[in-house]
Amino acid sequence: MTSFMSQKFKFWSFVSMVLLVFVHGYNLQDRYLQPWTLPGESLTITSFIEYWLANGLFRFRIPMLFIISGYLYAAHDATPNKERIGKRFKSLLVPYFVWSAIALLLCYAFELSPLGKRLLAQTHMLQIDEQRMFLHEYHWYEVIGRWLFFPVAYQLWFIRVLFFYNLAYPAIRWCVLHAYARWIFFTIAFLFWLSTGGLILIEGEGLLFFSLGVWIQKTNFSIETPAKYLKPVYWGVAFVALSLLKTWLVFEGQSVIGEAVYPIITLLHKVVIVCGLITCWFGLDQLVRLFMHQKWFVWLTAFSFFIYALHAPWVAIFIDAMFEWLQFTTGYRMITFVLLPLLVIGICVLLGAAFRRISPATYQFLTGGRGM
Repeated sequence: MTSFMSQKFKFWSFVSMVLLVFVHGYNLQDRYLQPWTLPGESLTITSFIEYWLANGLFRFRIPMLFIISGYLYAAHDATPNKERIGKRFKSLLVPYFVWSAIALLLCYAFELSPLGKRLLAQTHMLQIDEQRMFLHEYHWYEVIGRWLFFPVAYQLWFIRVLFFYNLAYPAIRWCVLHAYARWIFFTIAFLFWLSTGGLILIEGEGLLFFSLGVWIQKTNFSIETPAKYLKPVYWGVAFVALSLLKTWLVFEGQSVIGEAVYPIITLLHKVVIVCGLITCWFGLDQLVRLFMHQKWFVWLTAFSFFIYALHAPWVAIFIDAMFEWLQFTTGYRMITFVLLPLLVIGICVLLGAAFRRISPATYQFLTGGRGM
């Protein structure tokens, strides 16, 4: 791997983490985003821009991370998979359990204050049935279930399923390297992704793109120079145009074409992701070079995992508090959408830098050895 490719992987990993915070800071009426989610409110400049970014332009980030993960894992076949799984247990599952527990404990403590309890109630993120909305009301086994399988820090699903894909890597590699199995495997993975299906250990978006990363690494497919059919300028135009079309349809499409809008916006969502991946990877090399030559930016990239692990659920919990702080003045939702993620990212970086300086061993444990 060239030095620039290494920088490129680091750049897009960091940018994907940053964009993740903004997506989780989406603050329209219906805040749980799926490809087919309708905003549930009228079209305004704020609602259009937020939806366009959070459920349009920024949605390539998780597939990008899975492709990078698959590619890098496949690049280390010289090390036996059993040995690598042992290392991945320490770098993925241990942080998963630790950060899931930290989020639970912090939410439990947050419930002890009237303000914290009110903010948590507004999000409904801890609601387990019609009557119980707080961790204090959980049974012990429900707390265990939250910790192990349904983290309050909901972004942790990524490293849980990534560990499973690492575990299944020998089978995935065999499938993508054998022509008669490859087409069947990728067809199933593609349909699973198209359906937005997911289980506790398998997630459609992850399976397809992690496997694609493995295939790219194991073939002569160039990730440095785009083929003729991957020229980023055309994909970039499609990326912006189709994301704008999808955003308009989620606001106005139902009144024009009725329920048929749901499969259309879902399909557009998937196409936009592919366009975004190709555009960003092949079309923004100058941007990568610009930022990766800045010492302050390279320093920031070391805290990618800390930003990932710590930002949620707090960025979602404090949305309504930010609204109240801004006193619902003109533009309060757009200000919150921009300012709150930046504040959370800044706090994550400061805490990460403090831990790394005061107790490097603790920092290494919390991050699975990353960013040292």
